[in-house]
Amino acid sequence: MPTDTSPLRAVAANLWVAERPLKLAVGDIGARMTVVRVADGSLFVHSPVRLDAPTRTALDALGPVTTVVAPSKVHHFFVGDYPGAYPRARILAAPGLSAKRQDLHFDAELGDDADPSWGGEIEPHLFRGAPYINEVVFFHRPSRTLILTDLAFNVPADKTAGARVFYVLVGAAGRFGPHRMIRFIIRNRRAARTSVERILQWDFDRIIVSHGEILESGGHERFADAFAFLSK
Repeated sequence: MPTDTSPLRAVAANLWVAERPLKLAVGDIGARMTVVRVADGSLFVHSPVRLDAPTRTALDALGPVTTVVAPSKVHHFFVGDYPGAYPRARILAAPGLSAKRQDLHFDAELGDDADPSWGGEIEPHLFRGAPYINEVVFFHRPSRTLILTDLAFNVPADKTAGARVFYVLVGAAGRFGPHRMIRFIIRNRRAARTSVERILQWDFDRIIVSHGEILESGGHERFADAFAFLSK
């Protein structure tokens, strides 16, 4: 993961990421928040990191935060920082997350329908067949970017120091794609294949992952190859 310590890093026009440590029981696997500015100037915040003062200042400099997305049942740790800071923002949750986080109020549940406020620039899809995470993936059309959380990692083999044993055990080091744990929780391969086919209809090139490095190009082919095991 890049060592840039600035609160937000520009990736493309109207597209930024925030990269932070994420220390879990298995070690520091890092986390990445993605921020999209849509046509009306408002911000879509995906998989939020902790809202410390520098991060809030950086967000406020870009535009008003109007959408905050908890994109899976396991990517929700810092969502609670945002409603108080941005009371007019809609807080959206992956299916099933509201039952898990009853301490939070969610305005709506994510699915396959895009919010009209996104101006036709962001398209969601609920990845089928893996109900443990219920990850909703997103396509940012203007930058041809696919935005993922845990469906695929992209951790270089020489950058595993934070959680080396974990990466080795799950087979996530030095490769792009779903590691062993993600493959295991895909309980309905037919449904998952349908989702892969749906995602591959999008014309993306870049892939932003939450863990590891951004895949800047060749993402469409790499994604197809990574999930080809579902057809075997």
